[in-house]
Amino acid sequence: MDFFKSGLKTVLGAPEAGQQPSAGETVERLVNRVENSTLLEDRRDACRALKAMSRKYRVEVGAQGMGTLRQVLELDRADNETINYALDTLNNIMSPAQFEEEEENPNIPMNIGEQFTEMFIKDHNNIQLVLDLLDEYDFRVRLSAVQLLTSLLTNRSKDIQEIILVKPMGVSKMMDLLGDTREVIRNETLLLLIKLTKGNANIQKIVAFENAFDRLFEIVSSEGYSDGGIIVEDCLLLMLNLLKNNSSNIHFFKEGNYIQKMLPMFQTPDDAEDLGWSPQKVSNVHCMLQIVRTLVSPSNAVQIISSCQKIMKYAGLLDSLCNILMASGVPADILTETINTVGEVVRGEVNNQDFLGNVMAPSNPPRPAIVVLLMSMVNEKQPFSLRCAVLYCFQCYLYRNEMSQASLVQTLLPSSSDVSSLTSGQLLCGGLFSSDVLSNWFSAVALMHALTENAAQKEQLLRVLLATNIGSSPVSLLHQCTLLLQQSTKVQAKVALLMLLSQWMSYCPSAVSAFLKVPGGVGYLVNQTCSNEHDDNEYLLQGLSAFLLAICIHFNDDSVENYSKDSLKQLLLKRIGMETFSGKLSEVTKHESYNKAAKHPQLRVKAPGEILIDYEFCKLFKSLEGVLVESLTVKRENGVESLPESRASPSSGALEQYKSLIRQQDARLQELTQQLDGLLRQNTQLQSALNDSLASNSHLKDENTLLKAQVSAATPLNHQAPAPPSQDDAKAKEYEAKVQHLANEVAKLTNELSLAQEAKKTATEELEKLKKDQEDLLVLLVDQDAKLNEYKMRLISLGQTVDEPPSEEDLT
Repeated sequence: MDFFKSGLKTVLGAPEAGQQPSAGETVERLVNRVENSTLLEDRRDACRALKAMSRKYRVEVGAQGMGTLRQVLELDRADNETINYALDTLNNIMSPAQFEEEEENPNIPMNIGEQFTEMFIKDHNNIQLVLDLLDEYDFRVRLSAVQLLTSLLTNRSKDIQEIILVKPMGVSKMMDLLGDTREVIRNETLLLLIKLTKGNANIQKIVAFENAFDRLFEIVSSEGYSDGGIIVEDCLLLMLNLLKNNSSNIHFFKEGNYIQKMLPMFQTPDDAEDLGWSPQKVSNVHCMLQIVRTLVSPSNAVQIISSCQKIMKYAGLLDSLCNILMASGVPADILTETINTVGEVVRGEVNNQDFLGNVMAPSNPPRPAIVVLLMSMVNEKQPFSLRCAVLYCFQCYLYRNEMSQASLVQTLLPSSSDVSSLTSGQLLCGGLFSSDVLSNWFSAVALMHALTENAAQKEQLLRVLLATNIGSSPVSLLHQCTLLLQQSTKVQAKVALLMLLSQWMSYCPSAVSAFLKVPGGVGYLVNQTCSNEHDDNEYLLQGLSAFLLAICIHFNDDSVENYSKDSLKQLLLKRIGMETFSGKLSEVTKHESYNKAAKHPQLRVKAPGEILIDYEFCKLFKSLEGVLVESLTVKRENGVESLPESRASPSSGALEQYKSLIRQQDARLQELTQQLDGLLRQNTQLQSALNDSLASNSHLKDENTLLKAQVSAATPLNHQAPAPPSQDDAKAKEYEAKVQHLANEVAKLTNELSLAQEAKKTATEELEKLKKDQEDLLVLLVDQDAKLNEYKMRLISLGQTVDEPPSEEDLT
């Protein structure tokens, strides 16, 4: 410290006796020395002193010295040491972190670095100065320039990205530093590029086409792949930035054979279990799995996903992933992410799904990997995240694969195969009726995916019989699920069963019939829909019950005598009412879990209690909601609710009512059209008057300003008493009065115009509504005419005499 003080005395000169300069005064003298000294050594010493003070007194140094330090970067380029001091000082000033030296001063704002960054980048040439310094080979200058750019990006990433994007060779200069043989600079450049590429697709594309992937794989290889240090992780994080949500770079990665270059990352040596997994290896493999998932993410275009999946299989990457899946000693978080990754690599790709279906676990006796995974899913002792991952992987295995769906259902049907071996169907049935609510949910949803877009398996699953009590006849799986729904007291189990039954019974009349035959099934749905419980999850249950009840009506084939389509509609109308029914149904899409689930096929929850809705069910609900409401919506005739089908008797009286209503609406339509025409003319007149008034107002204001200027110029500066009003003064006041009057007129006209436009908008909306109503009535009229003709022909065919209904001319 004494040496530092003596150094400051040398630079600044000794203070007067008895006086100690403040930090601000010291900084001011140093800045003056940098600006005014003719000797390079003096400027260099002053820069070194400013750097020393910038950690503790960054506010003073930044406020007084930023412009001077920027000048040093421009004018003292030839002296690397001075440039290095200036860069380090700027980096300290704009550091996003707080220094230990600053902790004693509580008045320093937490975001002071960001504030100085905002000031520094107002002049974009400052960024260019720093970019140009990347060309300097001097170790300290190049390293300090990289670190300064990293700090700037940390503080104001979007602004810096946009500036660098338009700077010539800006990105190229940074990319060149990846080839620097000095590892410190290379490593700092990786951190810089990670921040630079985050969330900016244009920069990501430039970096990718600057051979980033080749350079990064070279570094990963030289560092030892997954067994390497944190530099491997940084390389993978940069790759992840370049690929995430960037279809252009994914295509480039795929076409450049880079998928094949990932394979060594997943090669697990035979002694891996003995050697263990270091924390860094876990991080490295986790990043690599994230890259694989980015390439085959369900949010990508289907063509990209499919081609990447094919390459991963033929390159042996899927095989390596399955080896990790079945290996022992794999850390839980890596195993969980590997399961998710395998799921997305096989999702919707039949060959990959078949490959996974044929993988055998090294157990005794050997079992299919799918069965081993499902055993983990229904085991409540397994980690929650692992169980969720298995469900997602199993869903991916079934996704759009009729063979794998059929295979699952087949394991539930009687067969001549070895009954001693545990099957996937048996595991799911066990989980479905388990005391563990999560097993209930996972199993129900897994079975639901076996029925998605597969009508044949819905019919097959109706054949599944379950043994209940000894001596009792077996009951169907659907029957048992319906009874379980009525008996369950847990919200998650009820939601899961309602989703399963909705998927099963939609587009499957025989499943609807089977449900309607279960005692109490319909009554439960009606009571649940009518429930008045006021809780978000209860609202969801009410909505799901309404949805399943609507499915029972819409897909009903009238094979159950007491629960025909029409009788169920009448029950719904009397017990629930259409308005209440529609409101309950809409509660499903309002629920938070529905909106979360609808965004991505993978279940993304943090705690077991958050599990409620599945992604595929969201798709089913979205596709059917409108159809069901439309088929059940009642019409109104004379204020009385009626059903849309045969309940309204076809009579000429109804026909006349429709036509009478149309005539009334025609008259109202003409009235509104005339009103609209009048408002349009008034609007045009008011707009013209307003424009004239505004022009006159502007002209008078200009004249008034000119007169005031003339009066002011003519008035003597040494008047001691107010002069009598001159002619110019009177004229000015006259113009002011006119301006004021016109301003009032303008305000009045503006108000009238606003009212006219509002009236025009209202009239237009009512006109459009009436037009739509008239179109609907005309459609109904056509339907009514068709029904009248149909009934007339039936009566004639039965030998009845039919009176002709009044013609349209008679009614008009």
